[in-house]
Amino acid sequence: MTTLHKLLPTFIVASSILFTSCSKDDDNTQPNNYTTVENLLNEINFQGYAIVTKNGNDLVRQGFGLANESTELPQDFNLAYRIGSVTKTLTSAAIVQLKRDGLINSFNQTLDEFDTEFPNGNQITIAQLLSHQSGIPDYQLVVEQAFEEGQTLDEADIYNVITDLIAENGLNFTPGTNKQYSNSNYLIAALLVQELSELPYHQYIQQKIFNPLDMTNSYKGANIININTHAQGYLNGNSNSTYPMTIAFGAGDFSSSPNDMETWINAVKTNWFTETEKTEIFAQDVPNGYLDFGLGWFTTQEGNTTMYWHGGDINGYWSMIGFIPEYDSTIVILSNKQDNTGLQRNTIIEQLLTNEFN
Repeated sequence: MTTLHKLLPTFIVASSILFTSCSKDDDNTQPNNYTTVENLLNEINFQGYAIVTKNGNDLVRQGFGLANESTELPQDFNLAYRIGSVTKTLTSAAIVQLKRDGLINSFNQTLDEFDTEFPNGNQITIAQLLSHQSGIPDYQLVVEQAFEEGQTLDEADIYNVITDLIAENGLNFTPGTNKQYSNSNYLIAALLVQELSELPYHQYIQQKIFNPLDMTNSYKGANIININTHAQGYLNGNSNSTYPMTIAFGAGDFSSSPNDMETWINAVKTNWFTETEKTEIFAQDVPNGYLDFGLGWFTTQEGNTTMYWHGGDINGYWSMIGFIPEYDSTIVILSNKQDNTGLQRNTIIEQLLTNEFN
């Protein structure tokens, strides 16, 4: 039996590294009296661009703070931000597209069908990759250490690191018996996209998602941002936008704008997926007060309100996109001020579900 995560009183959020949890008792950014989304974001000192809609009306659509404090560049609807693990929603959609293209037959196919030498590959399905049920250990800390020591690894090298970790230490748990967030799942999924489509992963995303939806400000992130097209990322008041993006391959390496992310959310909540696909992708029947993983998306259930979403964190930035069907709500929050604790995202989710969508 898989494990669900209790939503209240603790929120558990996805980051590019791991889950971080915060209790309301420890959250010093909790607003005293909720009034509006704009006031909430001001009260928690949010910096970035936020879009929240409800039943066709904007609750907020504006920038907060500066996109670049040195040049005094304002936040902007079409400015790019690193989106971190929100990338995973694109990778999972690419896997769905592979199935549409007939390049995979089922999400229940096992990894050994694609790599006969993958350790325990006969136990791990594509669906378990995308829903973090594989038990595959996360490579990130190991690979970041290698980069700090001067090694240069590409995605194929990181794949070998993952298989070596499994060969040496085994899986973290028997596939399908638990759920544990791991970037390894999505690097493997992105390589699967690349192998089966015979196109570079980012090119496949461009052709199958960005071009049809006219998402012109979404692209593979560079190690160093272009300050003419990106909001500058910050940590503790200092610029912090450099990261070896190969480490985040398929798991967190895209940049996008609020405009494009709104386009993506609106497509997802309407007709980008078929109704049959939606029942496979989004976790169903989540108990009140709990969070569960689907195929590239989280489902949070609070009372009669269901929120589908994903978050991300990467040097200098944090992000969250999602939607709430009961209120025809679209949520896009892209920040250029890194929040290592996840407190801002947790607070926003809690306050929206408690005060705005209930």
